[in-house]
Amino acid sequence: MEKIEEQFANLNIVKRSSETKEPTYLLGIDTSKTVQAEKGSLVAVLCSNGSIRIYDKERLNVLREFRGYPGLNGVKFANSCESVYSSCTDGTVKCWDARLASEKPVQLFKGYPSNIFISFDISCNDHVICAGTEKVDDDALLVFWDARINSQDLSTTKDPLGAYSETHSDDITQVCFHPSNPNMVVSGSTDGLVNVFDITVDNEEDALVTTCNSVSSVSYIGWSGKDYKQIYCMTHDEGFCWWDLNHLDTDEPITCLNIPDVREVINVKEGILDYLIGGLYHEKTDKLFVVGGTNTGIIHIMSCTTSGLVHVTSLQGGHAATVRSFCWNMQDDSLLTGGEDAQLLLWKPGAVEKTLTKKDSMKIASSVYQRVRVHSNDSYKRRKKQ
Repeated sequence: MEKIEEQFANLNIVKRSSETKEPTYLLGIDTSKTVQAEKGSLVAVLCSNGSIRIYDKERLNVLREFRGYPGLNGVKFANSCESVYSSCTDGTVKCWDARLASEKPVQLFKGYPSNIFISFDISCNDHVICAGTEKVDDDALLVFWDARINSQDLSTTKDPLGAYSETHSDDITQVCFHPSNPNMVVSGSTDGLVNVFDITVDNEEDALVTTCNSVSSVSYIGWSGKDYKQIYCMTHDEGFCWWDLNHLDTDEPITCLNIPDVREVINVKEGILDYLIGGLYHEKTDKLFVVGGTNTGIIHIMSCTTSGLVHVTSLQGGHAATVRSFCWNMQDDSLLTGGEDAQLLLWKPGAVEKTLTKKDSMKIASSVYQRVRVHSNDSYKRRKKQ
């Protein structure tokens, strides 16, 4: 096993979030990109009750919560500040300051009438926001805004710069900007199409660099490969597609891999694969990994090669239900996961879960936590034998 595979295999739980009054599914996770040593990293989590929780990454305690926004989709930190964004079915993209306790968004990006936003992203230089809509009256739009704060214009509401309306024929479920080129964006839809755009080009038809067809409803998209010249997607029926944009101007086929249903072909050592969660491109080793799981909370990590997906390792003893979200941190090789058991977990290579202090152990952290600790305790097994 090579180093990165070993790191994944050595991932252990360091910390579990404390229980909140209202258990919810954890649908999305992102971490702040700006690290202030004295404050540590922040984590933003999208919850199924229409709230976004801000956590301290190392302690996993809730610092604040922006509540009362049903219909939020996705959660994303800006790249250069502590702003947190989410798109909403009310036709806006909302922006909060993660350092402020105020539940009111500091900025609203308003769409066109009848827009219902279900996906979004912000460019790597924080200049442009793009959001995808549900199909309404035969229109599925990609809407764009200037996200920069203008000192001359301090209004908290912004209107769109424009929209693309011709390239998707159904709900736009995914939007993802290129990690280092702020002018490239890829979108995915329930129409099966994955479109790559260069937004510096004036009109939509010419801005469309290429269209890839997954032949199924797109659930996740991402960039990978050296200089991020590849794209990949997952589908709602657990398919996986991977394309190499380097081959656009050559005779080589751009499709690297196309698996209609990963569940039918993957050989998982620890049983079965029920669903895919997303992808993870490891820049240092130039390797793409696919993350999936089981309905009982086991997480499977698979490596991606042109000949197929290969099971690398499984993370067990963490979640007790379907895992819905994860966030990989390249700096410290840590993994955050969130699921339908309302738990947020922090995993690190070779780490040991920090035990509760005597004072804390008087409070039962959670039934899952208790169960895991008891069953991994040797003295408990010895007592059972006696």
